[in-house]
Amino acid sequence: MLSLKNLSVDHGPLRALWDVSLEVGRGEKVGLLGANGAGKSTTLGAIAGLYPKAGGTITYDGQVLERASTAQTVAGGIALVPEGRRLFPTMSVLENLKMGVYAAASRRNMAASLARVYALFPILREKAAQNAGELSGGQQQMVAISRALMSRPRLLLLDEPFIGVAPKLIDEIMTVLHQIAAEGVTMLLVEQNTHRALDFVERAYVIENGRTVLEGGREQLLGDPAFAGKFLGLE
Repeated sequence: MLSLKNLSVDHGPLRALWDVSLEVGRGEKVGLLGANGAGKSTTLGAIAGLYPKAGGTITYDGQVLERASTAQTVAGGIALVPEGRRLFPTMSVLENLKMGVYAAASRRNMAASLARVYALFPILREKAAQNAGELSGGQQQMVAISRALMSRPRLLLLDEPFIGVAPKLIDEIMTVLHQIAAEGVTMLLVEQNTHRALDFVERAYVIENGRTVLEGGREQLLGDPAFAGKFLGLE
């Protein structure tokens, strides 16, 4: 479903990604691991259309994405849950959720999409009229994930979804993500907690200094001395 080949991205005069390549098959849960500043968020942003690529290719659903805007990628079935949630804190939970139905097709299915996210996260129905900024960190993350789901994505990009979330709610959110994946949504997860990520994904890529340096399944990576030496114990 998704293929990155030798992707490079610049942030102004600075190169953030030099050579990132990865493959995500339809229905897979794949991780993107690495230290702070490695380029994980930039990779997701490039896929979502937030950052123009300086080189390489991004292929999604058989089509090469050339200068695709964020609106176009959302309409094409890609949704990003950004690091830090990026909610509108003075707007209600319901208003934040409605921000996820930008595409015309999503607006036509808004009632059904709302019913779906309320079924996944019942607390959001109870909090629908409350300002998003008044919620706990875990509840805000539920809003951020649900806002992305409102667009009915086929590819869900998750950027550090468990930062600032209490352990009990992490388990609840993880269970919902497994349910969403079981329904056929493909996922690419950025997560700095290596053990948590490998408990969730089927396989993972590791990037370092803007380059893909390792890839493999859980057991393969855990048994790789280079991986264990550099990345086990990231929190």
